[in-house]
Amino acid sequence: MEAVVSAGGSTMGLALGLLGAGLCFGLGATGASMGVGIAGMTASGVVTEDPNKFGKLIPFVAIPGTQGIYSFVIFFIITVVKLNMLEVNNVHMPTLHQGLNLLFIGFSAGLVEYGSAIYQGKVAAAAIGIVAKKPEQTGKALILPAFVETYAVMALVAALLIILPMKIG
Repeated sequence: MEAVVSAGGSTMGLALGLLGAGLCFGLGATGASMGVGIAGMTASGVVTEDPNKFGKLIPFVAIPGTQGIYSFVIFFIITVVKLNMLEVNNVHMPTLHQGLNLLFIGFSAGLVEYGSAIYQGKVAAAAIGIVAKKPEQTGKALILPAFVETYAVMALVAALLIILPMKIG
């Protein structure tokens, strides 16, 4: 039993916490890459017709990538701040219950980041269509994908509000 339980925590708790961090980043980064890809394909078509619109389209392609950043922040907070994984000889061992908490928080946040990134890419692609036809409406068009960003930010904030006050071990 001593090999499994250390300082009030367990290797299973640690594994579950790391799984939560990994799922959060994996889902968020996957969704972000898909969203950026969707917007990027649409922007490529517009730039083919009018290369001068390239600069106006960069924010539309980039914005779905923020979910990957938010997911990485949660991953970093779990692995480095809470589990202290950078100090191999001083890893904070969560209890089984704490590990499950980190798993569910990470998975939930990752799922929101994944879905919002894909839909933000789709909204950004539609907004790129506005810029293609009416470049003077770029500012208004950029507001549309920003609405989807709200939910990605809420997932980040909710995860941090739960994770940061947690005492591990």
